[in-house]
Amino acid sequence: QVQLVESGGGLVQAGGSLRLSCAASGSTFSSYAMAWFRQAPGKEREFVSAINRSGVTIYYADSVKGRFTISRDNARNTVYLQMNSLKPEDTAVYHCAAGTPRNFLLRTESQYNYWGQGTQVTVSS
Repeated sequence: QVQLVESGGGLVQAGGSLRLSCAASGSTFSSYAMAWFRQAPGKEREFVSAINRSGVTIYYADSVKGRFTISRDNARNTVYLQMNSLKPEDTAVYHCAAGTPRNFLLRTESQYNYWGQGTQVTVSS
């Protein structure tokens, strides 16, 4: 069992930055790949970024590539999402997730067993 708690969301103007954190507890953090997904009002949840257990393999959605950076600190049991150059279309609830997918499945939502409650990110124009 893994418990995940996100933080760092908020209201920011377009072009601004936020750093999301996801703290894990209850199991060996380094055993899990970690990912961020987001869900905007009226839309399905979508993949944002993922990082494998070692931090070597990383994926981004095309919509955030070059603006967002995922990282993990296995000593602190935490995964981060640095979001720069935010756009109004980035507005969503951001969820972190933990699972054990193979690297080529890191972008697949169904591969993640544990989910946080989410943190709201609102980008004003």
